[in-house]
Parts: sequence; C-alpha cells; structure tokens
Amino acid sequence: MSAARPLPLLRALAVTAALPLLLTACGYGSEAKKDDDKAQVAATGDKKLSAAEVRIGYFPNLTHATALVGLQEGLIEKELNGTKVKPQSFNAGPSEIEALNGGSLDIGFIGPSPSINGYVKSKGSNLRIISGSASGGVKLVVNPDRIKTLDDLKGKKIATPQKGNTQDVAFLNWISEKGWTVDPESGKGDVSVVRTDNKVTPDAFKQGSIDGAWVPEPTASKLVSDGGSVLLDETALWPDKKFVITNIIVSQKFLKEHPDVVEAVLKGTVKTNEWINANPDKAKASANAKLEADSGKALDAKVLDPAWPSIAITDDPLASTLKTQSEWAVKAKLIEQPDLAGIYDLTLLNKVLKAAGKPEVSDAGLGAK
Repeated sequence: MSAARPLPLLRALAVTAALPLLLTACGYGSEAKKDDDKAQVAATGDKKLSAAEVRIGYFPNLTHATALVGLQEGLIEKELNGTKVKPQSFNAGPSEIEALNGGSLDIGFIGPSPSINGYVKSKGSNLRIISGSASGGVKLVVNPDRIKTLDDLKGKKIATPQKGNTQDVAFLNWISEKGWTVDPESGKGDVSVVRTDNKVTPDAFKQGSIDGAWVPEPTASKLVSDGGSVLLDETALWPDKKFVITNIIVSQKFLKEHPDVVEAVLKGTVKTNEWINANPDKAKASANAKLEADSGKALDAKVLDPAWPSIAITDDPLASTLKTQSEWAVKAKLIEQPDLAGIYDLTLLNKVLKAAGKPEVSDAGLGAK
C-alpha cells in the first residue's frame, strides 16, 4: 500500500486534471470558435476601457466591408483591451437608427440619408458621424432587352431599396436633372420608382416585374449575373468619382460617456481599412466569409468578383458629398431644409489618423462646436 500523498499535491493534481476541461469550457480548447481566438485581450497590463461592451451595427452589404472584415478578422476587438464587441446586423437604415435612438445600439455603420434623417428628427441630439467607411458601389442595372440607353428609362419601372434612402434620393435627383418628374411619395411619374427591399429585387428582376434597379453592391452584381446590364455607375456623376455610401455613427450619449471605447473602435476601423486596401483579395474573401457566417450563404464568385473593386474603402467621411445628398433630398421634397451643423465629430478620428501618420480629414464645416 502506497503512502498517502500530501494534501497540497492532491490539490495540484486535481487542478491539473481539470485544466483541459476548464480551458475548453472557456473557449480555448479544440472546439473553440475562431472568433474567440481573435478576441484575446490586446496586452496584459493595458488599462481597461470604460465600458464592458460596445454594440456595433452594420448591414450584410459589401459597402459595409469595414465592419464585415473588421469583425471577421478581429481587428476591431483587438483594440478594445477586453471590452466585448456585440455585433448586430440590420437590413435597413431606419431600423438601425431606431436601435440607436432606443439605446440598444452604440455605434453603427450606415448610409448618409439615414444619418441625416436620424440627426434631423432628433433635432441634433442623438447621433454624430465619427468616420467614413466606403465610397461608391452603386449602379443602375437594367434589362438590356427593354432598356438600351438612359433615355429609355422613361416609362419604365426602376427599383430603389427604400423611399428616402441614399440610392432613392440619388435616383430621384438624376430623374429631375433629366427634366422628368416623379412624385416622391408614390414613386409615380415619368419613371415608376418601385421601392423594393434589396433581398427581393433580384427575384423581381428575374420575374420581369421591374425593368431595372438603382442599387448598392452586391445587389447590383446579382442583377448582372441574372442577365442585367450596368447602364450607369453612380461614381460617374460625382466630382473625383467619390461619394459617401457608408459612414460610422455613434450615440452622443455613448460618445460622451465612453470616448475611450469610441477611440479604440476607430483605431480598429482605421487599421481594418488599411488592411483591406493592402490585401484586397484576402479582404474580399474575409468579407464573404462574414456574409456566409451571418446569412448561411456566401456570395458566388460571379457576383463577388465584379462587385468588390467598385467599392472604395476610406476613413474620409467625404462630408461635402453628404451635404450634397441632403440638398438632393430637399429638392425631391423628401425632407425640409435640414440644419446639419454639428452632425460630424471627427475629433477622435483625426487623433487616431494623426497618431498613425495619416492625413486628417474634413467635416466640411459641419462639425460639432
């Protein structure tokens, strides 16, 4: 009979035996998720940030590539030193603004028109635009058997994602500049503007119930893969071929209470954008992997490959183009003349850019005082 082992030794053996189970339960074992590995705390001893979590919203669109890649690669969470990222996917701007207004979202990737509407409706009290994210990635795709030139659009049915959304405003302005008229509420006029969810638009196009669509990627390339033809790339309508399609907004309450967390997120987005632009093929695959994780289905190469290069990833919010888009919405009688003074607060972004040796960006005179 062997001698009894000392109690401290027995305790040490018990802990050692239980350690693999404990590590697996915590997400460090062979079954651990890839995202858990990426979410490791940045550096032991770094100062913890002021919030335990940050809730970040985005759309499952390629024009939200900064969010898709930043979350997929862990580049945003890496900067947060233990603050947990809680991602939330949205299909439309109004629902994301509602979540921000309701206090269930802190930071969001979103288009310019919902940003303007959300800011105006709250009388400037609820959100700030804190960074750019993407430019371009919007196309007019048509049925080539029915429409061969831009003049052929008269009398046809063209889809946009939603009344008053960024693409809807741009299309209504284009129609106006052609000298045609459309009622902005009903969409009826010289061109029938059919407000259709991007998820439904490809089926409507295949069935022939619409003749084309003014839509963002990847919907535009999905229509092309179904036989559509690109009649116009919206970048051709803008000076320098740049216009904001996605920017980053924050709840003013969260910005005031947790500026350190907002700054950390911006460090992550700036590093993400740098990585995307330096590694376009890897970034394209990463964005597609995130789309597959969110929706259960990756984009086909015939959709992904033409869509990806049409989107420019940028930290610059291209503030002057947001001002132009607001003027278009007023012209279309979708909104009254807005007071956009204070819609931007680029202080933390410019701090991050300066620290990274990058040029600062402008708020076009619409910054918070």
